[in-house]
This record gives sequence, structure tokens and C-alpha cells, in this order.
Amino acid sequence: MIQPPSLATRIDALLPQTQCTRCGYAGCAPYAQAIEQGEADINQCPPGGGATIEQLARLLHCEPKPLNPANGVEAPARVAVIDAERCIGCAKCLPPCPVDAILGAQKFLHVVITDRCTGCELCIAPCPVDCIQMRPAPATQPPNDADANRRRYQAHLARVQARARQRELQLARGNERLLGAEPGA
Repeated sequence: MIQPPSLATRIDALLPQTQCTRCGYAGCAPYAQAIEQGEADINQCPPGGGATIEQLARLLHCEPKPLNPANGVEAPARVAVIDAERCIGCAKCLPPCPVDAILGAQKFLHVVITDRCTGCELCIAPCPVDCIQMRPAPATQPPNDADANRRRYQAHLARVQARARQRELQLARGNERLLGAEPGA
């Protein structure tokens, strides 16, 4: 028998999947879990804004409320743009992008895949030369695709976790070699 989706899963399905952390949680799924557990309110998602608050209120059978200004303001969609003249190729913008919308490599120019950018702004703070700006999303950009954003975020997390496991294995092997090289070991 197929289990119905949990309440947190249904809440998460209503969120825009920008993974921006403006709600105060590490992503949309943790925010959904916090709402389910009564630890967070339904009005903490600026990218979702009033429409998402209304959908959450319907799902949870409660009254909608205004967006909490402590979390930000509702605004038109924006995307990150990298100034090619100023980009030094440091690659510090790559890891924080939750949907891997930035292409580049160490010592090479980086660019944003505009129609994948969720506007989360997480790439701005790590940039040491302030070459990333947020601009209005192009009028031709398709509307936010929450399901695609969720898949990209899950793939991003899987890659991060795989790299961490690989690094742990490398460190363990290096420690074994060091321990094996000691006298009496």
C-alpha cells in the first residue's frame, strides 16, 4: 500500500524551491518540516510571497497573514549576473549556489545560467571582488519551476555529500599510510 505524502512533503511541494534560506532555515524542506512541527510560521518565504502564504494557509486550515518583514519583502523575480570585467575566477560563488546555476572553474570567468538561477543571492557574499549583482529576471525567462529547482538542489546536495565522503576516504587512507610508516606499527 502506498503511503500518502507527509504533511511536510505537501508543505514543501508548495514552496518555490529557491533554497534561499531567507526563511531562517537551510532550505525549503527544513522550513517545511519546521512548519509541520509548529516551529515556524507560514509567512517566512519572501520568494513565495502572498501566493505561497495563501496556499499554505489553505493546506493547514489557518488564516493567511502578511509576509514577515524580518524575512524580507516580496519582489519580482531576480537573477544573478556576473560582471566579466571584474570576475577573477576565484570560484567562491560555485559552492553556495544551491541549484548549480553558475558555470566556471578556478581561474576562469564564471557565468550564470539565467533560466536556472533562483535569485537566492547566496553567491553574492562569498565573492571577494563584488562582481555579482542581482538584476530583474528577463521578461522572456520562464516562470519559476519548483520541481526542477528541487531536482537540481537534490543533485547539488548529492554531489556535495559524495565529495565529502571521498575526502574522508582520502584522509583515512593518508592516515593509514602515516600510521603504517611509524616504527613498531
